[in-house]
Amino acid sequence: MTVGPVLVFDLETVPDLDGARRLHDFAGLSDNEVAEALFALRRIKTGSEFLAHPLHRIVSIGVLYRGGDQIKLSAFGRDSEDEAELLRQFFAVIEKRTPTLVSWNGGGFDLPVLHYRALLHGVAAPRYWDQGDDDRAFRYNNYLNRFHWRHVDLMDVLAAYQMRATAGLDTIASLLGFPGKLGMDGSKVWPAWRDGDRASIHDYVEHDVLNTYLIYLRFELMRGVLNTDSLAACEAQLRDYLASAGRGHLDEFLAVWDGGPASVPG
Repeated sequence: MTVGPVLVFDLETVPDLDGARRLHDFAGLSDNEVAEALFALRRIKTGSEFLAHPLHRIVSIGVLYRGGDQIKLSAFGRDSEDEAELLRQFFAVIEKRTPTLVSWNGGGFDLPVLHYRALLHGVAAPRYWDQGDDDRAFRYNNYLNRFHWRHVDLMDVLAAYQMRATAGLDTIASLLGFPGKLGMDGSKVWPAWRDGDRASIHDYVEHDVLNTYLIYLRFELMRGVLNTDSLAACEAQLRDYLASAGRGHLDEFLAVWDGGPASVPG
């Protein structure tokens, strides 16, 4: 198995309505009207409604932590909607455990958003930002260098750092026989949040983290860190965890996974 702890993570975000009101003349508009105005401005500028990174407010951080024989899946945000608290919870794991971070497009989206939001809320994360000043080992392997291994952006690495070769998480997860998206996608997060359906967002981010982790295990097999036996052991560990969790959305994920390929193709 991989040496050292691993933290697989993913963000879910909604428009930063307070920030939009500070940047634009949106006085008198409702929250939904502010969001729609932001989307309209972005369409005019880029042809897409995807907002600029600083205007994404984090409402859920999905994390799967594996350390030794322990595994734990969580969504920071289920217990608190305070964005600063979500950030503190996430960076506290890094401060305490120094895990390998694993993401899908984390370098292109998640990390920049985390940076801007931590800047906004004044959240300190010295271990994360270290590039060798405090720990010499971080000079040669840190979280910020695109080509270091302390953060593995699977989308970026698998595409050989070529933007035109990238693929979506759902595509690769489904291709490998993993559940992929289960009825929810990023375009539905804002409507769900607006309508008060918080639970669906947190369930969705945990599904994405599970798909990312399963792809990561295959990646570790491909680069020789795992063999077929240790891969099977890691997958069995995850199956046992999901089966014993007693949570409906994890039962759903496990049921769909069980309907896919049972083992690595020979």
